[in-house]
Amino acid sequence: MKKLTLLYLFLVLNFLGFTQQAKEPALIPYPSNLTLKEGRFRLSPNTQLVVHDKKKFCNEVTYLQTLLTQTLGKTLPYKKGENVLEINYSDRIVNEEGYSLTITPLKITISTQKPAGAFYAIQTLYQLIQLNNKVKGQISLPALSINDAPAFAWRGFMIDVARHMFTIDYLKRNIDRMAFYKMNKLHLHLTDDHGWRIEMKRYPKLTAMSGFRTFNSQDSSCMEMAKINSDFEIDSRFISKKDGKLIYGGYYSQDQLRDLVAYAAERHIEIIPEIDMPGHMMAAISAYPELTDVPKDSDEPFFGPICPCKDEVYSFIKDVIDEVVSIFPSQYIHIGSDEVDKTAWKKSELCKQLMEKENMADANKLQDYFVHRVQNIIESKDRKMICWDEVLDGGIDSSVNIMYWRGWTPDAPMRATLNGNHVIMSPTNPLYFDAFPDNSSLRNVYNMTVVYNNVPNDKRYLIKGAQANMWTERIPSERRADFMLFPRITALAERVWTNKDIFESYSQRLLAHYSILDKMGIAYRLPDVSGFAMESVYVGNGIFDIKSPLADKKIHYTTDGSIPTKQSPILKKPLTIKKPVTIKFSLFSENTAKGDINTVNYKESTYSTTIQTPQTIAPGLTCDFYNQSIYKTSEISGNPDKQIIVNNVTVPAEAQAPRFGLKYNGYINVPQKGIYSFYLTCDDGGMLYIADRLVIENEGPHSPIEKSGQVALEKGLHPFHLDFVEAGSGYTLLLQYSVNGSKVKDVPDNWFVH
Repeated sequence: MKKLTLLYLFLVLNFLGFTQQAKEPALIPYPSNLTLKEGRFRLSPNTQLVVHDKKKFCNEVTYLQTLLTQTLGKTLPYKKGENVLEINYSDRIVNEEGYSLTITPLKITISTQKPAGAFYAIQTLYQLIQLNNKVKGQISLPALSINDAPAFAWRGFMIDVARHMFTIDYLKRNIDRMAFYKMNKLHLHLTDDHGWRIEMKRYPKLTAMSGFRTFNSQDSSCMEMAKINSDFEIDSRFISKKDGKLIYGGYYSQDQLRDLVAYAAERHIEIIPEIDMPGHMMAAISAYPELTDVPKDSDEPFFGPICPCKDEVYSFIKDVIDEVVSIFPSQYIHIGSDEVDKTAWKKSELCKQLMEKENMADANKLQDYFVHRVQNIIESKDRKMICWDEVLDGGIDSSVNIMYWRGWTPDAPMRATLNGNHVIMSPTNPLYFDAFPDNSSLRNVYNMTVVYNNVPNDKRYLIKGAQANMWTERIPSERRADFMLFPRITALAERVWTNKDIFESYSQRLLAHYSILDKMGIAYRLPDVSGFAMESVYVGNGIFDIKSPLADKKIHYTTDGSIPTKQSPILKKPLTIKKPVTIKFSLFSENTAKGDINTVNYKESTYSTTIQTPQTIAPGLTCDFYNQSIYKTSEISGNPDKQIIVNNVTVPAEAQAPRFGLKYNGYINVPQKGIYSFYLTCDDGGMLYIADRLVIENEGPHSPIEKSGQVALEKGLHPFHLDFVEAGSGYTLLLQYSVNGSKVKDVPDNWFVH
């Protein structure tokens, strides 16, 4: 009886908040400043709602009541009392998206100056509700104080609906998800060579003809991959039949898009339309061939951009822009202006005449001419133009907004800011979310640099923020889109809101969000399973022992080379390895989420003996730099251009070239005998050798990928060699280790000598 009384007292004290509250709330993005207090607030249907400026915060209060109805089953009553949720106007909060949120045992107080600030305070509160909603109708929230505001104004995501499109309902669901994680810009890539997705009343053939296509090579690729992964099945809602042939496509009516814009605006998300031009216009050209300068009697098919030398082209663009601005109230219109093949312009007599008249040196100046004329059209509508960063190679004025994507031109943001242009960071590495995610993706996104070091301090304010892009050539379904987006988008959300290097904290908080993603019905990528190396070794025998990162998700495995399914054995205890074997395993969920298929190859080994210590050794490694235009480590050849001494496996500052190779040589001095696991993340390629054994093969070219391998080492000195190649678009190089199953760490500098 005494034990039961003590247990009851403990539970009561814990509910009232008198136990230590050391664990941080699992909020994403994490607030600028958060302080935990003692006690808890009990949110219930009887909590009273007090709003001091209902007119100012009308939309936000309506939105809040909708969320609370979903959680509590009813709206909160508007009256004063002892258990209160209060929203106050405060002119002390300067940032338009900033807010303060205070929770005490008796009261929740939101203070803000602008509706956007109130909205983001509500999102923080709603996350706390979701994280503490253990019993419906009985929600206990931790007492705390938050003062919060975003680090960057542009927190965006682009979805390409031209290659493969998605329903309006799916776009709305993503708007809700963006709002939940405090993102505020949705960039819709509406037109491209593969489809025109926006209704144009003056040009009906743009949708009647160009909104549909017969299956192309991208569709065929998806169909092939669908044989082993149903996520690649093309959405049947966009497949129809015409003239006996299956066709893919569709488009959004103007009314549908206006409804989408209104839905987003209620959630403080601005939708930015993109009409790609002058390149990526094959869909428009197929419907209106007069947009080119190919003679009507020509047998030569046209694969180039629209013609910049015809007045009727600009009439077409003006008409299109007129209709676009009638749908989208955004202050921005994106025109792309990237990857323009100018071959057709060089053949055009009209273009030759214009170049001579305007004294243009080459066809590149035609693009500048085109961009300037379109800019005048857009600015006449009191809108601002966004272009991909190729336009920096010509002559643009400072009013053009630059979206930086070419990761292999790291000086582009600096050049843009020096010219006075605002910049949105969207580099291929790591923000192209059509790149396949792996166990290094979250870290790469989270640790991205939004403001490059080469941007002058007095120009840093011109970096508006960052945006992820999802091109959909091989993303034909909502499930596949979810898998590619989540949870990566949460890492970007925290980077552009919080902008602090707290990845370990984020990764722990993320674990609590998987159950929330389940509730949202998101077919996300399950978290990575750790504690193994892809290429593993054993001496005598070994142990395969991994744990699920989520208690409610099971690991299924096979040892016969087959792909694991939910019918495969569950890994309930460690496996003893006594002979070479290949183990395939994956994390499985009862809902729509999926995990990666992992493969571990075990082979028998012996401990590598140490070498005799050289008479003269020095700290660090030698790093040979090869200024060569190469794509793989196997292509590094000849004599190095220079040799640099480095403390660790890092790319030295002296390695300056669009493409290059590096060879690291020396010794690694391990402090104990054991099975060492090494983890090599690189972009574009890397090969690791220790004790004259190939430990990791991570050959390129590819985006950042982590691969792992093991080697059995005696205590002491062993030869170390690593080849690395940067093939363009930016590099990543990271080497970590664990020993005998310990926690993964960076390799210490003092382990390396030469």
